[in-house]
Amino acid sequence: MIQTQKLTKIFKIKKGEDIPAVVDLTLSIPEGEVFGFLGPNGAGKTTTVRMLTSLIEPTSGTATVNGLRLGDDDQAIRRSVGILTESPGLYERLSAFKNLSIYANLYDVEDVDRQVEKYLSMLGLWSRRDDPVGSFSKGMRQKLAIARALLHEPPLLFLDEPTSGLDPEAASLVRSFIEELKGEGRTIFICTHNLNEADRLCDRIGIFKTHLIEVDTPANLRLKIYGRKVVFHLRELDPLWIDSIRELEGVQDIQSVDQKLVVGLSEPEKTNPIVIRKLVQLGADVQFVGELRHSLEDIYLQTMKTSGKEDVTL
Repeated sequence: MIQTQKLTKIFKIKKGEDIPAVVDLTLSIPEGEVFGFLGPNGAGKTTTVRMLTSLIEPTSGTATVNGLRLGDDDQAIRRSVGILTESPGLYERLSAFKNLSIYANLYDVEDVDRQVEKYLSMLGLWSRRDDPVGSFSKGMRQKLAIARALLHEPPLLFLDEPTSGLDPEAASLVRSFIEELKGEGRTIFICTHNLNEADRLCDRIGIFKTHLIEVDTPANLRLKIYGRKVVFHLRELDPLWIDSIRELEGVQDIQSVDQKLVVGLSEPEKTNPIVIRKLVQLGADVQFVGELRHSLEDIYLQTMKTSGKEDVTL
């Protein structure tokens, strides 16, 4: 669906200084995947989206989008994708219905009225179809902009900060709608600062700052960076037990925190019962056991730190 090879964009300013925005981006996104693009402000995420949607030309490198070649099939690429920009422009004096009708006609949608009704209804805006967009809240405008991106039923959708600035209710509705689109098998490319949102919605994530640093599923990144750790909550902890647990097969590391043992295990499903039996044999009262799950924020910050990209302000 998306293939890039060393895609690069360098902006030139008047004084002759070159500013690299995207450097050597090589990426493959298959059909039906929800891909999250994570990085700090100024990392080049929006520039990447603008290149992939044929809104700006790359400095070098190649890409295909929906089987179409960037630079050769730019008009066809623009017609085959939907895009939600971070600050979508809408005609504020016109009604929601009229706004969408204009864009539906630009995309040669066959049954304009029916398609506009479909997406206004899906996003809960049908009752406000005749109201000027200038009277809409930010959340309503965002939903209208998403509807606009979908009018021509594109197989590939680019969403740049889809829930930015929305209240919790509006953000939840937008996320639910994205999950519906995911269930339909659409390919979705999301730039977001909301790491919990990316963790919930995305099949894979790319961590990016001018260069692509890591690409994988959230689960694989957790395993790669932190391994698997299990927390054994005890009524009381005798420090002498630690060496006994460390000697068990499958235990990779161990540390104590208050009345808890945090144990790194290669295969928790296999080793948990062995550790529990040993603790009981030693006289421990095991209250409960749970696997430690690092957040995507932890993964992101650690990845940026180890890559030498210390400026990680989102």
